[in-house]
Formats: sequence, C-alpha cells, structure tokens
Amino acid sequence: MSRSVNVVAARARRKKTMKLAKGQFGRRKNVWTVAKNSLEKGMQYAYRDRKTKKRNFRNLWIVRINAGVRPYGLSYSVFMGKLQKKNIELNRKVLADLAMNHPEAFKAIVDFVK
Repeated sequence: MSRSVNVVAARARRKKTMKLAKGQFGRRKNVWTVAKNSLEKGMQYAYRDRKTKKRNFRNLWIVRINAGVRPYGLSYSVFMGKLQKKNIELNRKVLADLAMNHPEAFKAIVDFVK
C-alpha cells in the first residue's frame, strides 16, 4: 500500500505561517524553517508582553498621579489613602488623565480629599 500524505493541509498550514511572517526582515519572511521559528518566538513575546503592558501602564499612571499631587504637598500613597477614606472610586487611569490633561479638575479632587 502506498503512503498517503495530506499535502493540501500541510501546504495550507505552511501558507498560513508564511502569511503571518510577512513583513519580517531577511530570510524570516520567505524561508519556511526560519519563518516558523521566528513566528513561534514572536508569538511567545506577544503573549508575555500582553501581560507586561498592563503592568507598565499601571506604573505610568502611578508616576503621573504622584507628579500631579506633589505640588499640593501630598505623596501618591497618602493621596490614594485619603481617596479611599472619602469613598471616591476613581481608578488610576482616570486620575492620571485628569492630572495631565485637566489640572483644574484634578486640583478640585485634591482639595476635596485634603
């Protein structure tokens, strides 16, 4: 009995990978084994960095809030503690945006909390 190989599925799988590798540099875009390895590693980085992005943005918001409250004689931790005591449920993203783009609104929140 002759050996049966599903070339249609194999070609489709390779084609899909090569399409995803489009736009990469050098052999990564047109040599199957190099493209496959590059794509696997890229997918690992993408998965990892989707988690890291959330961490980085939270750090950025904290830095911006801290910079926003320093002129009013508060630190970030003291400010957040006072916010919780007053039951103000604004998240860090919104507070950071107010501190950067709407300083008068942010000042009103700081004055209310003080």
